[in-house]
Amino acid sequence: MKLLLTSNGLSNQSIATALLELVGKPASETNIVFIPTAMNVARGSKEWFINDLYNIKKQGFKFIDIVDISALPKKIWLPKIENGDVLFFSGGNTYHLMYWLKESGLSDLLPELLKTRVYAGISAGSMATNPDITLSGSDKKEYYKEQFSYSSEEALHFVDFYIRPHFNSPKHLSSRKENLEKIAKEMKKTVYGLDDESALKISDDKVEIITEGEYIKL
Repeated sequence: MKLLLTSNGLSNQSIATALLELVGKPASETNIVFIPTAMNVARGSKEWFINDLYNIKKQGFKFIDIVDISALPKKIWLPKIENGDVLFFSGGNTYHLMYWLKESGLSDLLPELLKTRVYAGISAGSMATNPDITLSGSDKKEYYKEQFSYSSEEALHFVDFYIRPHFNSPKHLSSRKENLEKIAKEMKKTVYGLDDESALKISDDKVEIITEGEYIKL
């Protein structure tokens, strides 16, 4: 399985290059399918979402589709997803993303789809690959439980470690070294804190850190 797990999408050329290395062909021959579903219930300004899409657009990919699995029937979204070389999952609310991955049935199809495609995640989209989503922000968890009566912490479990995006960001105070050290000790699992210029490039069992910023591995 090939994955590019980012905090902030294709925020620099090193991360964009890593994605193309996983795909194995140039951007001009690569189809992107962007799944924005995690963003749907995120609160506040969506300027970050526009920036994420712009960072994808400026790479010059052959084709970019946007497919919301919560808004379309399977007979519509599945052919669109099958057309992608990269399945790019947006940031936002991890609980909402996981609910619709399961509700739509896409979570069951992903292992087979990803035999010939790359999974790319931004923030929540990256955290969905964790063993579970206990590291997702408590505010998102409480909001989603209150609004939608959903509190499952099940994740895709594509990796056997934890990713915490937005390391040292002033907007994400829980993503600090001292907090991540405590989490790593409690969970007895490797934890990667990735800032907005960092990502993990994963090909089968090989994990490579791609960064033009800061990260921590505990």
